[in-house]
Amino acid sequence: MNTNTQKPFEHGFMLSLLFLAIGGLIWLFTPFISALFLSLMIAITTFSKYEQLQNRFSSNNSALLTTLLVTIVLILPLGYILLISTLEISTLIQTINHDLNFDKITQILNQTVTKLPLSDFIKNTLSSTLNNNLEALFIGVKDFSIVILKSIVSLSSHFILFLIIVIFTLYYFYIDGKKIVTRIKSLSPLEAHLNNILLNQFKNLSITLVGSVFLIALLQGMIFSITIIIIGLPALYFGIAMAMASFIPLLGGLIIWLPLSLYLYAQGQITDALIVALSGAVVIGFIVDNLARPSIIKFLSKKSNGTNTLDHTLITVLSTLSGIIQFGILGLFIGPIIAAMAISIFDIYSIRYNKDRFGL
Repeated sequence: MNTNTQKPFEHGFMLSLLFLAIGGLIWLFTPFISALFLSLMIAITTFSKYEQLQNRFSSNNSALLTTLLVTIVLILPLGYILLISTLEISTLIQTINHDLNFDKITQILNQTVTKLPLSDFIKNTLSSTLNNNLEALFIGVKDFSIVILKSIVSLSSHFILFLIIVIFTLYYFYIDGKKIVTRIKSLSPLEAHLNNILLNQFKNLSITLVGSVFLIALLQGMIFSITIIIIGLPALYFGIAMAMASFIPLLGGLIIWLPLSLYLYAQGQITDALIVALSGAVVIGFIVDNLARPSIIKFLSKKSNGTNTLDHTLITVLSTLSGIIQFGILGLFIGPIIAAMAISIFDIYSIRYNKDRFGL
């Protein structure tokens, strides 16, 4: 009797058990998904440093040293920025809910339209159009802004626990990282070269995304802080706000500099409004967002020997906004990663099945 013969439904039953196990683990670790994902991306990005330390120290000591270094250089400063941003955004949510009303917005917009260098006919037409549609637009923008802001501060209720989990899992990702990758490959039904493409793409995406996001955030935050110092407003607050907003390509900086410039213009500070508008539209919006960002992403992709799947601007913007709504502030990373990995899977599908279709 052949003992290797499968019983009826054995394959389907095993697949069902496998999916149940994966679903159970995802359900079990749902409260920590954001922390685990951030820790995984940091581990992937800095794994080469861990391997360098392994040449001089044991695996455990190398993992401990790398974790301490990353915690001091990256996690603690990032945690401080997130905490400060959370406190400021919480205040902003209260202001939007209680102090920002339709009458104030109407008054500011009417003042702004009145002072625009346009003819009376155009001013009246613009004012009439805004007044007829402003209430619905105001409610929609207000509700959307509150959803986004509340998603960003969602980490605040368990912030210390979040940092502890990130640091704790980071240490074990260094130690067990290669074992985890080997285990994933052994469980995957894909061919070896397709597994390698998928895993390498995830690694390259993590390095590119983390590196480009922080470089662009630092660059835009510094530029806008200098602009704010020139006009005499609190530079730290607006610099952090711009740095956080810069995580959203193209639209992020606009959320900060456009309302500020309109407010300054309505207050009669025309020179300050012009400085903010030029800095936001030309330096941050055009030079940094449209020229520097793609160049940085391309450079990091080339350095990590990966393909540039983050070059789909529409998908990147939408996935970033969706990620914020679904996962909070870390959705800035998780959303684009999911979207880019989906594109990579489509590519792998094309490689695998188009080759069979054409007999290659």
